[in-house]
Amino acid sequence: MSDTLFDFTLEEAKSRHGELSRIIERANESYYQKDQPEISDAQYDNYFQELQKIEKEFPDLVTPDSPTQKVGAAPSKGFKKIKHAVPMLSLGNVFSEDELEDFITRVRKFLRVEKAEKIELTAEPKIDGLSCSLRYEGGELIYAVTRGDGYEGEDITQNVKTISDIPQKITGQVPDILEVRGEVYMRRSGFIELNKNQEAQGKQVFANPRNAAAGSLRQLDSKITALRPLHFFGYALGEVSAPVAQTQWEIHQRIKEWGFSEASPVALCSHIDDIMAYYNEVTQLRPDLDYEIDGVVYKVNDLSLQERLGFVSRAPRWATAHKFPAEKAVSIIKDIDIQVGRTGVLTPVARLEPVTVGGVVVSNATLHNADEIERKDVRIGDHVVVQRAGDVIPQVVEVVKERRQAGFQPFPFPQTCPVCESKVIREEGEVAWRCTGGLVCSAQAVERLKHFVSRLAFDIEGLGAKIIEDFWQEGLIKNPVDIFRLEEKDKNSLTPLRARSGWGEQSARNLFQAIEKSKTISFNRFIYALGIRQVGEATAKRLASFYKDLPTLRGSMVQAQDPEGEAYQDLISIEDIGPAVADDLIGFFVEEHNQEILDGIEKYVHIETYEQPQNAGSPISKKVVIFTGTLEQMTRAEAKAKAENLGAKVSGSVSKKTDYVIAGKDAGSKLKKAKELGVKVLSEDEWLELIRT
Repeated sequence: MSDTLFDFTLEEAKSRHGELSRIIERANESYYQKDQPEISDAQYDNYFQELQKIEKEFPDLVTPDSPTQKVGAAPSKGFKKIKHAVPMLSLGNVFSEDELEDFITRVRKFLRVEKAEKIELTAEPKIDGLSCSLRYEGGELIYAVTRGDGYEGEDITQNVKTISDIPQKITGQVPDILEVRGEVYMRRSGFIELNKNQEAQGKQVFANPRNAAAGSLRQLDSKITALRPLHFFGYALGEVSAPVAQTQWEIHQRIKEWGFSEASPVALCSHIDDIMAYYNEVTQLRPDLDYEIDGVVYKVNDLSLQERLGFVSRAPRWATAHKFPAEKAVSIIKDIDIQVGRTGVLTPVARLEPVTVGGVVVSNATLHNADEIERKDVRIGDHVVVQRAGDVIPQVVEVVKERRQAGFQPFPFPQTCPVCESKVIREEGEVAWRCTGGLVCSAQAVERLKHFVSRLAFDIEGLGAKIIEDFWQEGLIKNPVDIFRLEEKDKNSLTPLRARSGWGEQSARNLFQAIEKSKTISFNRFIYALGIRQVGEATAKRLASFYKDLPTLRGSMVQAQDPEGEAYQDLISIEDIGPAVADDLIGFFVEEHNQEILDGIEKYVHIETYEQPQNAGSPISKKVVIFTGTLEQMTRAEAKAKAENLGAKVSGSVSKKTDYVIAGKDAGSKLKKAKELGVKVLSEDEWLELIRT
């Protein structure tokens, strides 16, 4: 990580934040949806750490769609989707003893627990497999579902039933509803045997046990899954209809009593020295284990404290993963290519001499931007240290300068776009260079179209990246509206799709049916599909929740051009939408070309009005609340988390649409404004009484 990170200006930080977010989003989709990781665990972790540090230094950049605020990726097509009764989120990471101590300090601070008071943590190995939730009703296995995006996963019930160490029926003292969560994995010995069989049959071998397990579990034919040596470790619970334990340690005991295996060793720790002793023990055991692990997991033992700590957007506050160091190797940079993204950002990619790192051959590495190349002084021909912790693309750690040969020249970052030859610029304060070609740059247009049909957007099966590129080159699809006109145009074409090379009657019909099916879409997915800068999945949901439908959103954005007007104030009052995001939104919706595209799409597509998820038992469901001043009985963070869990919208500024202002000690301007607007003000005691009812 660069030591100069905190010398960023706001604009530089904003640019780097956006760049890192795009890299991580793409990595999530490759890992969770396709089981084909494009970057290594180590590179992912480094990107994620850098993003977190930027957000810590520039908190205004923390938006709901940031990768730090969500988990995984939307479930892929081919399996029925099932919503999790309790979110199945990911874990935060630590990479050192100091960071682990910071995690424990945050837990204490959130709970207002003094350092002298003991907080026990459980510790267990972190299995490198595919997360899975098993739901039992009356002791019978009803269904199994992948993590997916943390809120909705894939129904893999039939495949899971082929795994011998997953009980089909649980006897004894079992609640009526029980969700056991854990990891489907493949033992190293089974992985080696599977690859031998694959090779003998002339089939593709798997890169590592995690990929083999994921690919096996997500077969559409469960007979194939049954032939694969899959296993399951249980480690947590989801929904339960009755309490089964008071501590995480007791949950481990219950899971074993119900017939599940668990990874070992498991420990109960109450001091940092105990935790690090456990970590070092597992590190020593790692090479001899018959299954892959990539770290250890720590969880607050007391379940009542877990409940108080709750969750951030993508992970529990009460647990973290301590990752192992990355494996390293040395390779040679053969070339540096420049890729152009959908927003025009130029990203340099190093092409490496293939090198084996941790048992996997890797050959590519993203170099981030021109400044990163200059800072590390990366040159074509250089020997470089690369590191990897699990998958394919490595991170370039440093240049081995003592092995540099005479004549190697600094890399000249292009001043024109390699795709359309338009001028490239870097706005003052920004890190990224951008192509100015806009609508004439095919790379940007093609990437925007790929985003439009991606799984989190219109999710059009059969309209993949290569087909988008081909259709663009042939002039069949130049903008999103053309997608919905494709069948109509095809009927009048001299060379219909079915007659083209690589196509046929059935494949053409399947594509047209997929496009037809996509013509009904939820409002939040539609907003995301538009590819507006700084508007990801979570921000799209916030906008959809606030404006409900497209006509209202479009009209409001036009009115929001007046920064003193009510429409603009409404926009920036939405949680985590500040002036920068507001400017991007307004700019998109008032641009004439975009308006024409939206008009065209609306002729073909039914965009469903957004319906807020219900929390019928909560007295503050759908209410807009604001906390101000110092709370005495809980921290502000805990109060906000509790309100959101009960279905409230926690805002940052008071308006006429605010339902409650909860005023603690020394409340200031927000309390004053609430009184001026006639908004109901509650004391902390009144607030606690309200949410108890």
